Amino acid sequence: MIKNIKFFCLVVLVLIKVELRAQDKNNYDICIYGGTSAGVIAAYTAAKAGKSVLLVEPGKRLGGMSSGGLGYTDIGNKYVVKGLALDFYRKIGQHYDKFEQWIFEPKVADSIFQSYIQAAQVKVLYEHTLSKVNKKDAIIKAIEVLPLGKSLENVVSINAKMFIDCSYEGDLMAKAGVSYHVGREDNATYGETINGIQLMDGHQFPDNIDPYIEKGNKNSGLLWGISPKELQSNGTGDRKVQAYNFRICLSNVPENSIPINKPANYDPTRYELLKRWKEKYPWKGLNDVFIWSRMPNGKTDINNRNGFSTDMIGMNWDYPEADYKRRKEIIQAHEDYTKGLLYFVGHDPSVPEKVRKEMLKWGYPRDEYTDNENWSPQLYIREARRMIGELVMTQNHCQGKEVIKDDVGYAAYTMDSHNCDRLVVNGMVKNEGNVEVGGFPPFPISYRSIIPKRNEVSNLLVPVCLSASHIAYGSIRMEPVFMVLGQSAAFAACLAIDSKSAVQDVPLAGIKTLWENNPKGDGRKVDVWIDSRNKQQVILSGSWQEEQRGGYGSAYLIAPDNKKLSTAQFRPGSIERGNYDIYTYFPKLDGSSTHVTYKIHDGKQEIKKAIDLTAVKIEGQTSGDWLKLGNFVIVDEKKCYVELSNEDANGIIAANSVLFVPKNN
Repeated sequence: MIKNIKFFCLVVLVLIKVELRAQDKNNYDICIYGGTSAGVIAAYTAAKAGKSVLLVEPGKRLGGMSSGGLGYTDIGNKYVVKGLALDFYRKIGQHYDKFEQWIFEPKVADSIFQSYIQAAQVKVLYEHTLSKVNKKDAIIKAIEVLPLGKSLENVVSINAKMFIDCSYEGDLMAKAGVSYHVGREDNATYGETINGIQLMDGHQFPDNIDPYIEKGNKNSGLLWGISPKELQSNGTGDRKVQAYNFRICLSNVPENSIPINKPANYDPTRYELLKRWKEKYPWKGLNDVFIWSRMPNGKTDINNRNGFSTDMIGMNWDYPEADYKRRKEIIQAHEDYTKGLLYFVGHDPSVPEKVRKEMLKWGYPRDEYTDNENWSPQLYIREARRMIGELVMTQNHCQGKEVIKDDVGYAAYTMDSHNCDRLVVNGMVKNEGNVEVGGFPPFPISYRSIIPKRNEVSNLLVPVCLSASHIAYGSIRMEPVFMVLGQSAAFAACLAIDSKSAVQDVPLAGIKTLWENNPKGDGRKVDVWIDSRNKQQVILSGSWQEEQRGGYGSAYLIAPDNKKLSTAQFRPGSIERGNYDIYTYFPKLDGSSTHVTYKIHDGKQEIKKAIDLTAVKIEGQTSGDWLKLGNFVIVDEKKCYVELSNEDANGIIAANSVLFVPKNN
């Protein structure tokens, strides 16, 4: 009997050790849920800071929309892109033999995100979805995730000191009991003017498009895609969500192209509205219906255009709070609709032969999404849940009427919402919800907008489904900004762990110090940027005036003519001696000089560099670009400068920014 007891005890000890080892494997400093672009950047940052990190991704691919088809980057102003986000676009540039590149193929982005994960040795748990959050008081102790398609017996429990929700849906935030909003707030909620219901002209049907199955017969019912609801007053809040779509990657290279065949669930009646629109306004080409942006190597990033396009309006309202099964159904419905639209344009007899032939030149790319039948697995979740955190970003912050001081990132895009509904207005079909309002400079995003209220959760950061009103989120919700906020969240999580404090108590100064001294999160040397309005580093002579449109940053200087000699000398001051690539920013303006001459002094000698501005090609959603002045070895920082003038200019010249980039950085 004693032998049996000893054996039993031994078995128990072994089981305890096995259990402890299993627990050790699932104990981390930081757990990140959502392998979006923000998730990858946050994981890399935290791992390079010496923290143990687990990245949980419900799908099979990292990078979210940045590797899922959105290759025509929504920038707004490149000034807001910094740190690892900027490093990402420079790595894209290296692939295409450029300094920075904002237009790229999905597979290139995918490879770069994977390189971050490998370089930081981050563990990734793919195809696991969140099932439960275990919380004590305001502290998340652990989360439970399930492998896709498996039962509760296969649950994996993950313990961590800090959690970061980088998902587009905000699932971790919601299950942790954090306050959030879905849909559009009423204008009165935050004192806004373009939130809530908005019937505007953008991405709209022209007048007199009949909405009924039998034209003019209300009793015949509505065409597919039209809601029976009545239009409410402008500014009224609701729970409707702006439309989702796929950013479509196609190829026109025959050997890399798979024909667009009839999809399994094809239903041509879904495109009857397109036919009726084109009966009144005949086809001219594919750009009538699609924003057909060209990518490298014969590929596309296709987006929604006009009244009827790739946006599946009104079909996503329950997605934000749906379970995995229902979301999968919604994603499949969007895929069926989109593939059906492509097939319709290429084959339906209502489409002119010329346009059909144009469409048939394109097919699904053989070398993209090879594990998903050459179709993106990432639906464009433009907006889902939005946290109601310590501070809510609003239209007033976007337009500078309210300015926060605890910035951990900047946004610069137009306040943008795609349509939320399609309904009948005065007997005509109309889209509702589209808003595109800009005209403001980059604005700061508050740290308080990426953390929950103190009494709800103290060890969670939410950089993607952050605290913002619907219309403010429309400006913030761009992939480069998500990456910046993801890095800020990782900085804050590391500081909170080191100080054993709540995220609400992390000092902003600590986050800003990390941004200043270690912007790439891995110890690489810091770029030296000189803003033209920095009076300590820029010496001006002659006549200069401020300009706010199209440059790098919130404003810059222009010399309008050469009647009077005007010079701008950029001095880096305490720059570390060494090898640098030096760039200047060129904002393309009406009336710009066709050429400009720079003088670069490396501390030993002055070199002149003439640039032909007519040869500069500006691509993508930006009106300017960095121009390389050359590679220089700085031997005396006190004598070093970059100078431009309007001498011999035949138009406007701009003094915007000068950038010193450490070589091989």
